[in-house]
Amino acid sequence: MASLNPMQGVLGRRRAAHLLRRATFRYTHTRIDELAALSADAAVALLLQPAPLQQPQPLFAKTPASTPVTWVNPPQPPGATLPTEDSELRPYVLGWWLNEALHDPGTSHRMQLFLHQFMAVDAESGNTGQFFDYLSLLRWGSLGNFKKTVLKMVTDNCMLTYLDNDQNFSQNPNENFAREFFELFTVGKGDPAGPGDYSTFTEDDVVQAARVFSGFNHALRHLNTDPETGIPAGKAYPQTHDFMPKTFSPRLGGATINAAANTEAGMVQELQDFVNLVFEQPEASRNTCRRLYRFFVSRNITDEVEQDIIIPLAQLFKDNNFELKPVLQALLSSQHFYDADDADATDEILGALIKSPLELALQALNFFELPVPDPVSENNKHYIEFYNSGVLERMLSSAGMTLFYPFDVAGYSGYYQDPDFHRQFFNSATIVPRYKLPEMLLSGTKAWGPGSGDPIGTKLDIALWFKDSGFVTDPSDAYGLVQRLVYYLFPEEPDAARLTYFTETVFLDGLPAADWTYEWENYLNTGDDSEVAIPLSRLFNAVLYAPEYQVF
Repeated sequence: MASLNPMQGVLGRRRAAHLLRRATFRYTHTRIDELAALSADAAVALLLQPAPLQQPQPLFAKTPASTPVTWVNPPQPPGATLPTEDSELRPYVLGWWLNEALHDPGTSHRMQLFLHQFMAVDAESGNTGQFFDYLSLLRWGSLGNFKKTVLKMVTDNCMLTYLDNDQNFSQNPNENFAREFFELFTVGKGDPAGPGDYSTFTEDDVVQAARVFSGFNHALRHLNTDPETGIPAGKAYPQTHDFMPKTFSPRLGGATINAAANTEAGMVQELQDFVNLVFEQPEASRNTCRRLYRFFVSRNITDEVEQDIIIPLAQLFKDNNFELKPVLQALLSSQHFYDADDADATDEILGALIKSPLELALQALNFFELPVPDPVSENNKHYIEFYNSGVLERMLSSAGMTLFYPFDVAGYSGYYQDPDFHRQFFNSATIVPRYKLPEMLLSGTKAWGPGSGDPIGTKLDIALWFKDSGFVTDPSDAYGLVQRLVYYLFPEEPDAARLTYFTETVFLDGLPAADWTYEWENYLNTGDDSEVAIPLSRLFNAVLYAPEYQVF
């Protein structure tokens, strides 16, 4: 029986590693050891605490000798001179988000990706300031109130453009945003129940919702700020809003919404009433909890999971006024999340998901502590060479995930496309870029294709890492070194035969373990890593190529 009962006792290494892989991008051996000594409840509570930003906003230096400047906040007034063309600043916003995700010790950035997946825009939906505002709204809502976040997305300047609500006027309605509000943001598209009826909403509901959304449009960033978030946003324009009553289908209880006044305040209240109506529907809670389950636990929702996990979580969600933290706390602390609610604790959850390119890249960068160029003293290398050219282009886009440029309004297919789901992250088109990741990190270059040999802004010194990271107490012990590495990087401990393969065939290459001990001691005495770097690199490649490393 699937159980939301809390996991008891301390987590231990295996379960702490599972929690970190699923809940954060900052996957390090020290963090695993820290959480291993905590209970599931305490560890999850720690991850649900928002962390301060590394940098409040992106920095830009026009030349290597220039002092980096900010340009996003305070919002630029009309006619202000930007450091360069606005389109050239976008990579700096993208790099800023990636740097924050890499260093976030908690769950916030994983949840920002979750929110982006289901309330997607692309990075060119607005100018760089507006895109920064969208990312700020994701951060604001990531560990907060989901219902409020959905409401505020209505007037996000990027969303207004991306789903065409800036083209929605009382005399010329546009239904695109209204349709996605139901299908992607809230109740989801249920099974067909008749012509224009999707069991959760109808085509008539889309028409009425579009009338509710009419007249909400862009505002200049320096002129309009959401009073609760402090984030620049669009606003209500009464002159283009349809103030006539809106009556919805029986799927939404046959409710009628009326504007209290033909004013901006009347529009805002009408919008709030509509969002309240949608969130009163049981599917608003259940659909969100199913998506959280598929994102954090498993893509497979059985009847048992629906009854024992999804429905209770949805009730908890609704009882807590759609706050995300209580739901995440319950789900990530549960016996079910650790596959401890049945007799076989190795067959369903741990290692059941294929890593997206983002998880694959950021968790490797974190675990092996690759150096990140400083955003101030190495501004171009930090934002352009490392994050944009190295991470975004070569590690993510080439592997099938164009971060913040989703292929369609539904986001990235690996998170929603039934029945393949996460398998779409690992196919004939993406396998080569995935398997090139260790070569890129060891060489510090784009290891294949156009630009092969160009630097990516970082490089792993594998011998130095094993020497100085503290990960292995005695690196001269070949068997202990390999065992510890695979125990921390694989979801499950490999059996004896698999461990022997990595140690004796890959690492030692058939030589006696004493040879490795001699070479390591020689490296410590001379500083010459030429003999130890070869087997360590061979091991690094083999472990990151391994099927066990591709899943989490």
